[in-house]
Amino acid sequence: MLKDKLTELKVAAAAKIPPAVMQVMQQSRSTLKESDILSKTIKPGDRIPDFSLADGQGVRVDMATLRAQGPLVISLYRGIW
Repeated sequence: MLKDKLTELKVAAAAKIPPAVMQVMQQSRSTLKESDILSKTIKPGDRIPDFSLADGQGVRVDMATLRAQGPLVISLYRGIW
């Protein structure tokens, strides 16, 4: 079900993204794969050191404090293309 939804979203996005932009995105992904940087990245299930970051209101949030309340899901993204 999730896989189907992700495929649906990918197809919908591809229909909206201009071909020139899509080409840049695909080239960027290829460059990253070829750079071997993926071997150095955090992968699902990896343990990471505790850290703190500012939330949306600028208040520092400590990972250890959040983890004490239950499991955490951390989403990392590359940022601006």
